[in-house]
Amino acid sequence: MPGKLFIVPTPVGNLGDMSPRAIQTLRESDIILAEDTRTSGILLKHFEISTPMLSHHKFNEHATVEPIVQRLLSGENISLISDAGTPGISDPGFLLSRECRKYDIPIETLPGPTAFVPALVNSGLPCEHFYFEGFLPQKKGKATRISFISQLDCTSIIYESPLRLLKTLELLAEACGIDRPASVSREISKMHDTTVRGTLGEIISYFSQNNPKGEIVIIIAGRNSVQTKTEHKNKFRSND
Repeated sequence: MPGKLFIVPTPVGNLGDMSPRAIQTLRESDIILAEDTRTSGILLKHFEISTPMLSHHKFNEHATVEPIVQRLLSGENISLISDAGTPGISDPGFLLSRECRKYDIPIETLPGPTAFVPALVNSGLPCEHFYFEGFLPQKKGKATRISFISQLDCTSIIYESPLRLLKTLELLAEACGIDRPASVSREISKMHDTTVRGTLGEIISYFSQNNPKGEIVIIIAGRNSVQTKTEHKNKFRSND
């Protein structure tokens, strides 16, 4: 009888977001697959989890999937975690999940932290329908993806690094227009959790004067969204 693959979300910032069920699942697993064993080692030590870890990331997952599946088929229970958030959402996880489905290996995904949901809700933009882009291509194909996003009627979600944020916002403004409503959230659930809301033009102006740091989530309104202007002090929010 095969074991089970557990997909376990971990905090995107605040360790208080780690659920008791997630801790118990990691403790009871035979092994934990970690995107970066050094990063995850800090988390496991904090919660006194001594389960052995194996490295499983985007650079080795094609090679590691088959032996992991064999361990699952032999009856081991294995947990998959990423550096932060829910595995499979812009992180490794899909290939292993697909192979488990192929071999009828049970998969159980625990509910838990992911960066885009609080960023979306915090944006003040419509949440009923949305499109998740994740990380844009760094070079080839980036303009094509942005052009596609600019034509969507629903809210769109983009992950970005602080080093590429300003350039990406400028490309979005070219495609969507500087008056398109948007928001940028960073350091979600951490000490310096902040959200900047406004038009793309206003947000570009803000980050031209304030160097962005931390993990970034960009939220873009759909092309038919009604423009609502507010004072800058109402667009900038800090949880400090």
